[in-house]
Amino acid sequence: MTRRRWIADQSSGNRAALVGANAEHLARVLRARVGQEFDIAAEGRVRRGRVISVTPEKVEFQLGEELPALALPDITLLLAIFKFDRMEWAIEKVTELGVTRIVPLIAKRTDSRLASAAAKRLERWRRVAREATQQARRAAPPEIAAPMRFQDVLALPTDRRVVLSEGEDQISLKQAVTGLKGALALAVGPEGGWTGEEERAFREHGWIAASLGPTILRVETAAIAAASIVIAQVT
Repeated sequence: MTRRRWIADQSSGNRAALVGANAEHLARVLRARVGQEFDIAAEGRVRRGRVISVTPEKVEFQLGEELPALALPDITLLLAIFKFDRMEWAIEKVTELGVTRIVPLIAKRTDSRLASAAAKRLERWRRVAREATQQARRAAPPEIAAPMRFQDVLALPTDRRVVLSEGEDQISLKQAVTGLKGALALAVGPEGGWTGEEERAFREHGWIAASLGPTILRVETAAIAAASIVIAQVT
């Protein structure tokens, strides 16, 4: 039977621990007991962990052998901020798919109220990503950056930059990432799409405009579909 995976809240050497809500869930709901084994992700590695003490406040593990970790491509998803409930769902799903980092992006058409409130949602987004990481059995959650302004990401250092564009009808996303060997930045626009000024700015900074097809997708659908295509193409 596949062992459940947890991301350690604390770790040092060959010891790790879950605290707070994670410890309470493991102790009270899953009724963990001393000697039971789980997979524990800590410091970017996954190791077999044997429970050595259990309380609702803290569950401690002795760490043993290192286990194989998933090899994931280096993908930074620039996700224009949109309605928070749907954005959380998108963050959950692209985390499960294997995106390396997520940058919430404030674009011209981002709702001003959402842009103002985004920084306060950051910790919640990180919790969503952490839970999805455990579900997907990743070694570490994606980095979720503080919200950034459009002009601050145009020159993002990476091997290839691709922007999804509703106006592009020649280059598909699959074509745009063909042959990619290094890191990728992938930008998904806001509700209503990128403005003409933003499209021009992307081109001037060397971004490749790419299409997901002839239909108009909701932001979360586009993000999930794009992440799926890229990961299938480059792994």
